[in-house]
Amino acid sequence: MWDPGKYLAFADHRSRPFHELVARVGATSPRRVVDLGCGPGNLTASLAERWPGAVVEALDSSPEMVSAARARGVDARVGDVTSWEPGPDTDVVVTNAVLQWVPGHEDLLRKWARALPSGAWLAMQVPGNFAGPSHELVRSLVHESWPALRGLLRPSPVLDPRGYAEVLDGCSVDAWETTYLQRLEGEDAVLEWITGTALRPIRAALDDGEWAAFRGRLAPLLREAYPRRADGTTWFPFRRVFAVARVP
Repeated sequence: MWDPGKYLAFADHRSRPFHELVARVGATSPRRVVDLGCGPGNLTASLAERWPGAVVEALDSSPEMVSAARARGVDARVGDVTSWEPGPDTDVVVTNAVLQWVPGHEDLLRKWARALPSGAWLAMQVPGNFAGPSHELVRSLVHESWPALRGLLRPSPVLDPRGYAEVLDGCSVDAWETTYLQRLEGEDAVLEWITGTALRPIRAALDDGEWAAFRGRLAPLLREAYPRRADGTTWFPFRRVFAVARVP
């Protein structure tokens, strides 16, 4: 289950890659703009503001997120990106921090690029920090003390920028990566960050007592890897991978 409140606790940090991604989309008057994995809808609204003449289509697999998006006035619906297909008027597709959850998403990107109309834009961004201490520590803890959870852990599920450029070969592609040095506030800030995303499958598999024990073991490991500064903030490097393609 996705928790919109937990996800939005770091809304500023999560929104920056979205805006930098969409800024590379050169569409001027698209007919339909699609946000695949719209989350709580706070960023989808900016698509409608940029392209007020477009129909904005929003999709997310989480009923909780769709409900939060609808509360913001976004016409979102529950759906699976793996079965979504672009309509003939789809001129912009944005998928932000979604495809890392989808095995084989490279095939989806190829499929969408083939199906989109001439001149359409396809913009994607995925987190690329799976080799970072935050994820490595989770994997080590699971292998050491929670072996039943090993099946929930994934090796790095994303490509590097060149990989996505090759997947989208045939389109005009702009692919890059950025490591953001995020300044997080609060106690155990890195733990709270990954609780809203990477730790979701683990939280869902544990009861409340087991979850408290898991957090209790993980928290000091993350504090050591990401020490809290004298002003109470924590530096958290976070790599993200981007690709924007235009269909010929």
